[in-house]
Amino acid sequence: MITVNNRDELSWHDGMTVQDILDVMGYTYVLIMVTVNGVLVHSEDYSGTKVPDEADVRVIHIMHGG
Repeated sequence: MITVNNRDELSWHDGMTVQDILDVMGYTYVLIMVTVNGVLVHSEDYSGTKVPDEADVRVIHIMHGG
């Protein structure tokens, strides 16, 4: 089981990546920050970063404006 943002739970599967989680959760906003177990994952690494079972994933929208 994966916990996302300390509230949502997803079933884990072997080979699960950060991008898989973003797709399932419907995160499409371009400016986000993702951590897995407290470690920052860069956007270019989302598809290649595997998420372990029982991981704590945080997805934070970065605000911007003018």
